[in-house]
Amino acid sequence: MVRILLADDHPIVREGLRALLETQTDFEVVAECANGEEALRLTAQLQPDLLFLDLEMPVLDGVETIRRLHQSSRHPAIIVFTAFDDDERILYAIQAGANGYLLKDAPREEIFKAVRVTAMGGSLLQPVVASKFLRQTGSLPPVNKASIPSPLIEELTERELEVLRLLAQGTPNKEIAVRLIISERTAKFHVSSIMSKLGATNRTEAVALAAQRGLISL
Repeated sequence: MVRILLADDHPIVREGLRALLETQTDFEVVAECANGEEALRLTAQLQPDLLFLDLEMPVLDGVETIRRLHQSSRHPAIIVFTAFDDDERILYAIQAGANGYLLKDAPREEIFKAVRVTAMGGSLLQPVVASKFLRQTGSLPPVNKASIPSPLIEELTERELEVLRLLAQGTPNKEIAVRLIISERTAKFHVSSIMSKLGATNRTEAVALAAQRGLISL
């Protein structure tokens, strides 16, 4: 059971997120709060496994809340759940210690996946967030490989690694086929296999996950 604390100053957002999370039998929302100071107090009191945290809150904002939580010896995994996707906010939140960063329009399955991965000590960024973070820093935050379920780290073949390196350069399937002297259909097959083994839903996420796991350098 993943015990979750919600911190957002909009009651309707908290209610909607609680209702969504509680559709999963392995999630339990233990409390809600409306600002960073309340989040710090309830975290110390309830010791949740995971904190869903908005960035823009009164009294104490999300980034400062993350920093203060990381000053304690025991703190929950933290997923930033926000409407803001500008590069600077993403960078500050991840550098402060957030384990995940989701936009509020994220699909429900992506939210569930983020909860499970971060609760096990990993980190997960939405593809759009990962690309922005990569653009700012040239690398992704580290992930605890031991905590990732085995389907996400299934070994890639040498050919798939070649295709993956080209994907990281933004190379389309047709050009991958030309450069590796294979058919476009075979290139598409390799791309699909890579996404399946990494647990990715698209090419961008595949590259981000591969970089997190050290399969490629960016």
